[in-house]
Amino acid sequence: MSAGVANPARGEAALDLGGERLALRPSFGALVAAEQELGPLFDLVERAADGKLSLADLVALFWHCLVDRDALSREALGEAIVAVGLAKVTPVLKAILQQILAGK
Repeated sequence: MSAGVANPARGEAALDLGGERLALRPSFGALVAAEQELGPLFDLVERAADGKLSLADLVALFWHCLVDRDALSREALGEAIVAVGLAKVTPVLKAILQQILAGK
């Protein structure tokens, strides 16, 4: 994994995974790609609010928002998320979902 610096002014969130920091940016292109895979974004937000967001959904959303996809594979991203625990990545998920709902 390579280090990434998140820029909150661009709507980015920092994801800390085992000493590595990755930047996630919910850009239009990233969100369209996530929506094509996961279904409507409003449904995704509702699943998250209801505590019904699957690990696969979380990893897919983060993968599509990952600024530097050359930093690691999607599987490695999922493994790193499991290694640090869902509690650690939940604030990042919240930040991404807020960007989806409120914009920049």
